[in-house]
Amino acid sequence: MAMGLEAGDYGAFMEKFELLPPQSEQQLPLHGLTFAIKDIFDISGRVTGFGNPDWARTHAPAAATSPVVLATLAAGATSVGKTVMDEMAYSINGENAHYGTPTNPCAPDRVPGGSSSGSAVAVAAKLVDFALGTDTGGSVRVPAAYCGIFGLRPSHGLVSTENVTPMSQMFDTVGWFARDLSTFSLVSNVLLPLPADNTTKQPTQFTIPKDCFEILGSLKDQTYQILNASVAKRFGSEAVDNRNLGEFVSNNVPTIGKFISDFSKSEAPCVPALSVISYVMRCLQRSEFKANHAEWVKTVKPNLGPGIRERVYEAVTSEDGPMEDFHALKTEFKSGLSALVKDDRILAIPTVPGSPPKLRMEAGALENFRARAFSLLSIAGLSGFCQLSIPLGVRDGVPVSVSLVARHGADRFLLSVAQELYETLKEETKKAWSSSQPSL
Repeated sequence: MAMGLEAGDYGAFMEKFELLPPQSEQQLPLHGLTFAIKDIFDISGRVTGFGNPDWARTHAPAAATSPVVLATLAAGATSVGKTVMDEMAYSINGENAHYGTPTNPCAPDRVPGGSSSGSAVAVAAKLVDFALGTDTGGSVRVPAAYCGIFGLRPSHGLVSTENVTPMSQMFDTVGWFARDLSTFSLVSNVLLPLPADNTTKQPTQFTIPKDCFEILGSLKDQTYQILNASVAKRFGSEAVDNRNLGEFVSNNVPTIGKFISDFSKSEAPCVPALSVISYVMRCLQRSEFKANHAEWVKTVKPNLGPGIRERVYEAVTSEDGPMEDFHALKTEFKSGLSALVKDDRILAIPTVPGSPPKLRMEAGALENFRARAFSLLSIAGLSGFCQLSIPLGVRDGVPVSVSLVARHGADRFLLSVAQELYETLKEETKKAWSSSQPSL
């Protein structure tokens, strides 16, 4: 693996090389665009490093290339290399003790987000037009939010994860980043399968739950007000639904009663029902991670960075817990959330619970932030629904984002809603942030 690449790459790349598209007489949809590839995707003849030198040392070069990489090349784009990622994809922070932490171009004193850190940084720093990443617990959505760019977690199972190193197959997805919505749409048109019904539909309802925005701890960035105003302006005030998501989940997920009391005593801003959802998703994810990688971890005893080491060893030595209850809750949650966003409805939430953490943040504060982050990230994670993180801009030196979530398989509908709403979101953001009025 090449390291110590030129300083101008923001530490985003593990290795630089060109993969060229096929020669074509016709104008291909991604012609002239460059992209970067997270070091979790197989490329024939190259070692997939999975963010860790010991992994790279103990694995042979890949025998085949990821179908997503092949599809992107076939559409006319040129790859310029592989990007740094968190070790074994087991973090949303973006710090790598071995290869360095890619520099967040939006906020250099803060983490870039992970585990698709280098891919997000390469896009935000304008080193490439778009980049490929993966999202299991939040690894596209978080760095997209932290770096102020667009990032999609597609519906689970919709985009091939073949020849991608697994973290937890129950939740693994392949996603992508771009700085602007037009490039993002071009890439999405290539990588998302065509729907059976190609009719463009209007959203009929936006659930913008206030309790989710209270997880931010403060409404001073005004994302809650911006979303409400934007939806009312673009689709009518009758399209806005502000019911609390925690209450909806508690009423529609029967198995949650077995866990809820353990999560109702937190002093941090939280929604107990979503804390349960987060807990269940992380337990299921940990169990699959153990099944995938425990033997390698116990045999190789890899050198893992701080934070990652503790998480990985906890995973590979942990008991699984009441798996039957976990799976029942996952099924109930998907069914309940399907009722909330059925047909042409959208759920709008914060992508992350506030500003990106500062580099080398104290462990206790970081753990509190992670807990609040996963209570938001697990909504799409546990349900398998699609989620798009949308940048609103930079306020007080840090990027601010919101997310739209749609039902499983409604990825193209989600993107069309984002395209319709984005200009209004920008207008309302400018209005809110330039106003001297205090936030509510």
